[in-house]
Amino acid sequence: MAKTIIISNRLPVQLQISNGTISAIPSVGGLATGMKSVHSGGDSLWIGWSGLTDEETPEELESQIDNALAEHGSSKVKLTQKEVDGFYYGFSNRTVWPLFHYFLEYSEFEWESWEIYKSVNQKFADAILDKADNDDVIWVHDYQLMLVPQMVREKRPNVSIGFFLHIPFPSFEIFRTLPWRKEILSGLLGSDLIGFHTYDYERHFLSSVRRLLGLEVSFNDIYLDDRVIKVDSFPMGIDYKKFNEAAMEHAQRDESQKSELQKRLDTHKESTPDAKFFLSIDRLDYTKGIAKRLNAFEYFLNKYPQYKEKVRLIILAVPSRSNVPQYQLLKKEIDELVGRINGELSTVSWTPIWYFYRSMPFDNLIDLYTTCDIAWLTPIRDGMNLVAKEYIATRTDKTGVLILSEMAGSANEMNESLLINPNNFEQIADTLDRAINMPQEEQQQRNSVLQKRLERYNVEKWANDFMNSLLNQKEKDRTYISRRLSVDLMNTVMKKYVSSKKRLVFLDYDGTLAGFHKDPQMAKPDEQLYKLLDEIAAQENTDMYLISGRDKETFTKWFMHKGYNMIVEHGVWISQNGEDFRMLEKVKKDWMEKIHPVLDSFVDRTPGSFIEEKNYSLAWHYRKTDPDFGQKRAVELNTVLTSLIANDDLSVLNGNKVMEIKSSNVNKGRASMRVFSEHDYDFVFAIGDDWTDEFMFQELPEDAITVKVGRQKTHAKYFVDNTKNVRDILGRFADMH
Repeated sequence: MAKTIIISNRLPVQLQISNGTISAIPSVGGLATGMKSVHSGGDSLWIGWSGLTDEETPEELESQIDNALAEHGSSKVKLTQKEVDGFYYGFSNRTVWPLFHYFLEYSEFEWESWEIYKSVNQKFADAILDKADNDDVIWVHDYQLMLVPQMVREKRPNVSIGFFLHIPFPSFEIFRTLPWRKEILSGLLGSDLIGFHTYDYERHFLSSVRRLLGLEVSFNDIYLDDRVIKVDSFPMGIDYKKFNEAAMEHAQRDESQKSELQKRLDTHKESTPDAKFFLSIDRLDYTKGIAKRLNAFEYFLNKYPQYKEKVRLIILAVPSRSNVPQYQLLKKEIDELVGRINGELSTVSWTPIWYFYRSMPFDNLIDLYTTCDIAWLTPIRDGMNLVAKEYIATRTDKTGVLILSEMAGSANEMNESLLINPNNFEQIADTLDRAINMPQEEQQQRNSVLQKRLERYNVEKWANDFMNSLLNQKEKDRTYISRRLSVDLMNTVMKKYVSSKKRLVFLDYDGTLAGFHKDPQMAKPDEQLYKLLDEIAAQENTDMYLISGRDKETFTKWFMHKGYNMIVEHGVWISQNGEDFRMLEKVKKDWMEKIHPVLDSFVDRTPGSFIEEKNYSLAWHYRKTDPDFGQKRAVELNTVLTSLIANDDLSVLNGNKVMEIKSSNVNKGRASMRVFSEHDYDFVFAIGDDWTDEFMFQELPEDAITVKVGRQKTHAKYFVDNTKNVRDILGRFADMH
């Protein structure tokens, strides 16, 4: 039976060794909670590091550890201290983390860390391969394991793999600074589905894939070899019920059941009943903007002095990566800031900032969430920020104000909160003032909408949505395979080929017989191609035509000496048996002087584009331009040309990174049908890769074997993935005995 395999850097359990015995305690983290619905029963396995290095693990306890983990459906990846330092503290947290959060100045590009990152990712991939069957579903989590999908794919090409990134994906301009950017993208593209928290991160990723790898991207599908990879956004939720019910239970407690923290909070509330508590909870991390928030708080108190002794800022900074130098410096900076602000502004009865540097138990978090009037969360960059969602879930009477940084991923779905730019102190001060004075009715109105949304799209729904999307992608791939020109279908085609009395074969050139090149003149035929074409052209009762949008001068130079049949410029010219080209269609060209200046202006404004002049058509190539910019200009040019040529009987053909303007009464469909009508053919084969070939696929008779190169929408009956597959087909035709 197929199983689900979840892979993350850390396992959802914590191991404890005491007196020579091992115990495993489930974690309470967001991911562990969210994956409960996916990681349940005997048909799922979670693979990750146990948290203990090889050096910390006594050899005699290895089997006990494995048994303790197995009870929780988990399996460990063993790591040495050196691997943890290089892979986790090194590349993951000193290179990827700062870079993906836009802290370029903190990013370290160390070759040794990258090498360890690669080797540890291979360890994780090997652990998966050791446990996975071909029909299993694999879900890889987060930035520590970005190479794993491709490493697994290489050994198990048909397995279903999903990847989710829990941090932001940066813009192309930031991502391109990473020395190993292509390797990271290729690693991720081993997946069938790649998930992000927000559409912005998804967009940044697709942009990098287009610009750095030059792959074709259609909406949120990436075409790579014989696969389609889907990219989508799935905003992660929280366990809404857990936080909401804990808050309700908290409200029922009598004095004797209250925690020490709650009693202290109550005392301060009672001493100044109209005072407001601001709450700020973050891991101690430079991406969270804690120092900036403290400075903004001081700015607010100076701008609105009437709130002195009326507000308190409670800051909970949870320790994080305390052995990384930047984090040590950050803690020192925050300690000093809190000390200075409290020293300058405190009065006998009022301390403006309460600062906690520690982890807090769940019950104390609920104390803070339910007591504080305003949650103030202003990360400089944050993948999601679940604290904002947790705060709203605990507001059982729907009061409370959430002030949230627009740089947090959660801001996209929490528009009802007060969104601020964490760098704009003026705006922050005014927003704090607005929050303090927000009428209760408005608070409840805003929170009511937020709570409904958070309850509906909780963490379980997030996990299930991702898994369903991954399974659908697998099904979608199967529907493609039914129309692929598979080995079995090709055997059937060969039987028809061998038994036929008169054959007609149409072969497109660019993107079909030869790959694309930034300079079209460089895509010339190689010796292997000549050999294949020679053998097919020499077969008895076989008429082979090269049919292309290329100009006749180029094809004369490349193929005339071979005596092949050729149709060029989309059907304007024909050459049969090595004779000179003659016109198939009478075509006007007086329109060209009107269109040429328009194309010239687009060349001037689009670096890397150029015009190819043919006898009866003009082509604007944009293969060398930035992919996004080229696409934008192509849409613009298409609009301009469509209005210009409305009355001229001209067509605009959109090919692969080329736009061609030609006469409407000329196309490959008309040309191929003229040839077809000359003899009584009982086998017709046509293959091509772009829109110009669609005319041919549509016009040829119903029983023709039509093949598209690539997985785009087509009128062809079958498809193959690339030019290598085309050559394989021609090889079989050539070997026909």
